Parts: sequence; C-alpha cells; structure tokens
Amino acid sequence: MNTVLKAVLAGLAAVALLPVAGSAQKVETDYDHSANFSHYHTYTWGHVATSDPLFESRIRDAVDHALQAKGWRPVPEGADVTVTAVAMEKDKKEYTTFYDGLGPGWRWHGWGMGMATTSVEDVPVGTLIVDLYDTSSKGLVWRGVARDTLSDKPEKNTEKLEKAVDKLFAKFPPRS
Repeated sequence: MNTVLKAVLAGLAAVALLPVAGSAQKVETDYDHSANFSHYHTYTWGHVATSDPLFESRIRDAVDHALQAKGWRPVPEGADVTVTAVAMEKDKKEYTTFYDGLGPGWRWHGWGMGMATTSVEDVPVGTLIVDLYDTSSKGLVWRGVARDTLSDKPEKNTEKLEKAVDKLFAKFPPRS
C-alpha cells in the first residue's frame, strides 16, 4: 500500500472517530471576579427547571452534595447564596459519511469510482446550567454549564449528571 493511500485511509479513520470524541462532556464555569466567595457559607434553593420532573430532585441532590463537600450548608431562609438550575434537552444533527471503493479509480484530486453514503442522526444533547446568586444583592456570582450526549437509559443520565456536577464544582469556590 503506498504512502498516499495510507495517509488518506488514516484521515478517513480520524474523521470517522470525530463524532465519538465530540460527544465528550463539556463543562464551563465563570464567576463575578469582584465577589468574595470567602463570605459565602450558606445557600438556599431557588427555582429548578427541567422537562423531566424526576430529574429535579437528582439535580438538587448532586448540587447539594457538591456544595456541602465544599463546606457550605443549606438553610431554609437567610442564606448567603440562592442556587437555581435549568436542565434542557435538544437534538443535535450528527452526520456520518462512509466511503466505498478505494479501487483503481482513486486519484490525488478525488475519487474515481466508488460511492459516498451520508447518514443523518438526531443525537439528544443535555445542558445543565447552575447559577449562584448573592441573595442580598440578587446579582449572579457564579455560573456553571455542562453539556453531554444523553442516553436512553435514565441510570446513565443520572451518572452523567453526577459527573457533570462534580466537574463543575471541582475548582469551586473560585479564588478571589
């Protein structure tokens, strides 16, 4: 097999793996750089919005676990911070192209003989947004956003939620 053909096959293999690599969980956080997080020790829950009512308690439990592991404690009123969360689901189009026939018609400028078949699939992607507001000023002090491909199995999605929340709060609280 000549070097150019090997390079083309390696490139096609890399492209075929892109959807798998692209489905990894993505996590981003940002915060108000003027906020003094050392003054925050308590929190209360505000609104949690999700299309799946069963996930509301799972989101609360995961965030509670993360915040309490950082030494914060929940209080029914008079908290330093109010926590809100939004969980959304939408479909992302994923395109996969398979090439057939690297036969004698292959040339540097393109394919001679052979066929390309492209399939389109809707992939459900979940997004979780967790916001922390200074309760007295009502100003946003921290936001975490996690995105991941969803499973058709609720247990898997619960695992993904817990991992996402762990990643969101891994470097929390931010150093002022």
